[in-house]
Amino acid sequence: MDKVRCLISAGPTREHLDPVRYISNPSSGRMGTALAAAAARAGWRVSLVLGPSEVPIPGGLEEAVRVTSSDEMYSALSDRFDSADILIMSAAVSDMKPERFIPRKVKKNQIDFNLRFVPTIDILKTLSKRKRPGQFLVGFAAETDDVLNYAKVKLAEKNLDAVAANRVCSGRGGFGDTSNEMTLIFKDGSAEFLEYASKDSIAEKMIGIFSSRFFGKGKTL
Repeated sequence: MDKVRCLISAGPTREHLDPVRYISNPSSGRMGTALAAAAARAGWRVSLVLGPSEVPIPGGLEEAVRVTSSDEMYSALSDRFDSADILIMSAAVSDMKPERFIPRKVKKNQIDFNLRFVPTIDILKTLSKRKRPGQFLVGFAAETDDVLNYAKVKLAEKNLDAVAANRVCSGRGGFGDTSNEMTLIFKDGSAEFLEYASKDSIAEKMIGIFSSRFFGKGKTL
């Protein structure tokens, strides 16, 4: 039987104002790369799309693609989405970008402090419209409050099969930390809480759960 073909996004994106300034977020890419490593150890064929990150790319992957902006991340994921059995969207994609990019460094005394921003593409929602039967989509919901309710909304709005909900700025995981805790919420309404542990350990548990729930039959694990 065919091996599971897994597409994973990880890390932040950077939306440049000019060649030396950008807006971004504190994502380190640790969770996504840990998931990629765990999936590879499980025998899956893994393609990793990684935003700007100093975390090393794990071994055993079929492919690793480095990107910078949300547009680049969307392009890389879109090119690979149709052939994937599962997309795990752990990247923290910027929700906005400057209305225009200035191709030279803007001098300090010329900075426009009333910059205009426009929305970036909603990668997961856009790709979900191309979702085929037997293909699974997993999203992440990093929130500061009302975490489970926001995660459930995301699950429904983006036609996901599961969403990983975790509270950021709680002192127990989140951006930049080496450990995490989260709740996996599934389309059928069930949920599994993953207690505070290293992101490597959390990733192992997540891949095991997805293997059992999504690929118990019909794919080699």
